[in-house]
Amino acid sequence: MARTRYFTGLDIGSSAVKMLVAEQRENEEALEVLARISKPTLGMRRGVVIDPEKVSVAISSALKECSEIYNIKIGDICVNINGRHIFTNLSHGLASVSRADKNISPEDVERVTQNAQAFSLPLNQEILDVSAKEYTVDGIRGIREPVGMQGVRIEADILTIGGFSPYLKTLNQAVLGADLEICGRVANPIAAGRAILTAEEKEMGVALLDIGFGTSGLVVYDEGNLVHLAVIPIGSNNITSDIAIGLTTDMETAEKIKIEYGGIALKKIDKKQIRVIDNENKSNPGLAFSRKLLTDIIETRWKEIFEQVNKELKNISKAGKLPMGLILTGGGSEMAGITELAKKELKLPCRLGTIKGFSLPVDGSGWAVASGLALTGLDEGGDEEESLSGIKRILQRILNIFIP
Repeated sequence: MARTRYFTGLDIGSSAVKMLVAEQRENEEALEVLARISKPTLGMRRGVVIDPEKVSVAISSALKECSEIYNIKIGDICVNINGRHIFTNLSHGLASVSRADKNISPEDVERVTQNAQAFSLPLNQEILDVSAKEYTVDGIRGIREPVGMQGVRIEADILTIGGFSPYLKTLNQAVLGADLEICGRVANPIAAGRAILTAEEKEMGVALLDIGFGTSGLVVYDEGNLVHLAVIPIGSNNITSDIAIGLTTDMETAEKIKIEYGGIALKKIDKKQIRVIDNENKSNPGLAFSRKLLTDIIETRWKEIFEQVNKELKNISKAGKLPMGLILTGGGSEMAGITELAKKELKLPCRLGTIKGFSLPVDGSGWAVASGLALTGLDEGGDEEESLSGIKRILQRILNIFIP
């Protein structure tokens, strides 16, 4: 009998919780999406859980729909981590090769990686993940896979990803409150990159910008390695706020205007007035504005976002120097003309990303993070049954309570 493996990505965003459930059948590489559920949520601020109970309500609602409509029981999930509290740290470690024949073993690589992490952190910060940039064996740099090589000394340069412990704890509480277990935690742009970027793009040099509701996550790869990660505290909702202020209207109307009329000017803009009618109040004359004014408001905010991206790229000496350019994803990336503006502002090739790794296309850039989280579950082994065993579930709950 063929064994089916299930993988669930839970993207807890600033405005909505998105759950993607996929399966992998025996002898098949690609995943098949079984369910995609989005539920609005409160209790979030710029990607950070500030009210776990309210977030748990949204997650539970998604779980209920999974169970009642799709007849799927979720055991454990891979969840995203977002917010400005995420940090990276470059560090270096070294170790002597332990074997008498001087063959480098996996244990040597693990030891030198651990040594590279031997730096002090504030009590309220913790390490989430480690990405090796390169290894050095007896002074020879640029080695990716040292296992099996011979040498006396091995060194490692690593990029450590960490976060603010209290925020990570509230994230755990929100998930546990919905009676779920966490099998993995991945930073937003890394998760999106897992679903969007190819090995070739990572090798040649590429940046990915995941534009969400409250934040935008940037990740940069070069020579196959993660070299930079940053979270910019500006998202698509800032554009809505700008429109509301600039046109003197409410947020609901501003969001409607953004969706129906928003875009980046690709050519000369006509001066024709746009009038938005209030269908619920016919006596209201509505809101009138010029397309040029709307475009100027939108472009100003986008230019600020790309200015922040360019600043991050300059910090790692990659501004204008990524052969595969910038790839845009996230719900905020679907605005007309955004790729052309990014290309102009950053002096880089730019395109919209497409989600890969599934038997059928996953439509909607806003599902990149959830898709990448499900694929990360596949990378890490996933859930071979529909739920965890009772003993494993109890142990995992204890760990999640005491270790944020």
